[in-house]
Amino acid sequence: MNIEQANQVASQFIQFLETGTPPAGLLTDDIFCDFTMPRWRLQAQGLAQVVALRQHGHPSPGKVPRWRCDPTPTGFVLELEETWTEKGKDWYCRELFRADVVDNAISDLSVYCTGDWDAERIAEHKQSVTLLRP
Repeated sequence: MNIEQANQVASQFIQFLETGTPPAGLLTDDIFCDFTMPRWRLQAQGLAQVVALRQHGHPSPGKVPRWRCDPTPTGFVLELEETWTEKGKDWYCRELFRADVVDNAISDLSVYCTGDWDAERIAEHKQSVTLLRP
């Protein structure tokens, strides 16, 4: 997959992450997702089940302020930060996605998440660590 194709599919995937609704044709009907978070792992197969997995974990719309996409021979790797507000509380996480793409649709997805940080964790981190890059 070339960089333009990878960025196009990744941009649509980010739209899905921000809204909770995948653009038509972004995910194959039989997509498989293997989701790893700190201390837990979940899997889903099929379009409806993968969308439900996402909506259960992040029911509120959010933003992806920073991301990087690198093409692979079969798709792409996407690294990003995500922020959202749920029930009046602000949240943050970092995630890494490895996606296999067939005919511009994601067919296989592996997700690695730092876990969701609430405002208290974000503040604690900011007081304890000076990051060299955002």
